[in-house]
Amino acid sequence: MRLDPNPHFPIFSWRIWPLLAIALSVAGCALSDADTGKARSAGPVAEAAKVRKVDPNEPKKVGTGQSFVGQTRVETTPMPAAAPGWFSEAAASGEDDWEPAVAVDPGNANFVYQLVTRYTGPKPCGNCKMPAIRLRRSTNGGQTWTDSWLLQTTKAQYDPQIVVDINGNVHAAFLNGTTPGTTYLKSTDHGATWSSVRDWGGNGAKPSWNDHPWIGVSRDGQHVYIGFNSTASYAVASHNGGTTWSNPVKMNTDTRYYFNQGVSISPTNGNVAYIGTSDYQSGATYNGPSNVRVWKTTNGGTSWTQVLLDTSLDVPTCTWAAGCNKGFFGTTPSMAIDSAGKLLIAYHVNSTDGAPEQMYVRTSTDGVTWTARQQISVANPAVNNAFPAVAAHPTTAGDFRVTWQDDRTATHRFNTWYKRTTNGGTSWSADIRVSDLTSGAPYKDANGYSFPYGDYQEIAVGPDGVNQLMWGEGASYSGPGGCWSARGQ
Repeated sequence: MRLDPNPHFPIFSWRIWPLLAIALSVAGCALSDADTGKARSAGPVAEAAKVRKVDPNEPKKVGTGQSFVGQTRVETTPMPAAAPGWFSEAAASGEDDWEPAVAVDPGNANFVYQLVTRYTGPKPCGNCKMPAIRLRRSTNGGQTWTDSWLLQTTKAQYDPQIVVDINGNVHAAFLNGTTPGTTYLKSTDHGATWSSVRDWGGNGAKPSWNDHPWIGVSRDGQHVYIGFNSTASYAVASHNGGTTWSNPVKMNTDTRYYFNQGVSISPTNGNVAYIGTSDYQSGATYNGPSNVRVWKTTNGGTSWTQVLLDTSLDVPTCTWAAGCNKGFFGTTPSMAIDSAGKLLIAYHVNSTDGAPEQMYVRTSTDGVTWTARQQISVANPAVNNAFPAVAAHPTTAGDFRVTWQDDRTATHRFNTWYKRTTNGGTSWSADIRVSDLTSGAPYKDANGYSFPYGDYQEIAVGPDGVNQLMWGEGASYSGPGGCWSARGQ
């Protein structure tokens, strides 16, 4: 998720934060796991919006303490959707889930994995904090799921990422607080157990904290790259399947605030990798133009060069949604690489200060020279477009799938949309609305859902060509909300 410095939370004196922390802990202890049929509440203090922090001295995202656990319909066996070949969307739980991630085994479509950041419900352990990362595993292509916690720690967890290599090994990353921050782990038994835990930050390390990890893994599983930010953009790399790692390499030389989102690795040379980023004048105010860049390394992550793809003017605000301030709908890229080494990036920008951003795609065969941008969103400048996700078929060249969220059906009523190209972006299929249910949670109606919940959403494609999507829906930025998924082709 692109969780931000703190645009979504009032600025309090440092003297207030200890009192707030005590209040939050007391409120959290008062929560009941009983299903009341109403939104759980942790009291007025915890009603504060979710927030980000840019360093360890600022507050991280705080949940409302509520969930729609008794008002969300969780389907164990989703029904076929109106779109041929698709199943209707289904909720992961009724709890307050945010920041979904999804992956499919490229060699066995039966193994599907989901991660969410969970804010409510029982804690993983007595000393564990919430939010924590919840792992969902399927052994039948997403028909049924088993749930567990990814890794029990004593810090609040955020920003989960998950990828699978051709050997069935599962690679994950998440934020274990901001110190140490980005944490990598690996499973060799389909997510049953996890090892190879590694983190960066804290204990005198530089950077001392980090945020918003994004992971990419080569098909053979040997080359793993993770990009994260500590105001500047950093990357780490492993070339032995996550056993040993490089030190963090600072990618940029300017003073802008960066977010990584989209890591792709050459299918023929693991020393060649690409990372998509967005950058802002400030990670606290989001004023001024923002940029979309693609970074490339040809030496295994030792050094990086970049290409500026596009620039957006001042980002749109979202004061119409509780807890949401400037930055949430700001420029975000997503990128994937196909089996022939072709890159496709999707991102959203505007050309007028404060205007809604439109969704575009570009392609490249080397990460340096890119095609002209092609708009894939509806031709309506009043529609808000955000949170793209891109995936490529694991073996079929030119086959890319793109999803994003927009409010084309009604002002500030959002849906998740899907489209596909089978010729490397030359032409595209018609849009499919995968968030097809008109009820099932208090924030859903015939026009969609109230707010795109979470700072990103994701798509993965199995070797059988079936798409696995996961995204967030909620009542507002503050929430509560939940993570929903759909599958089909």
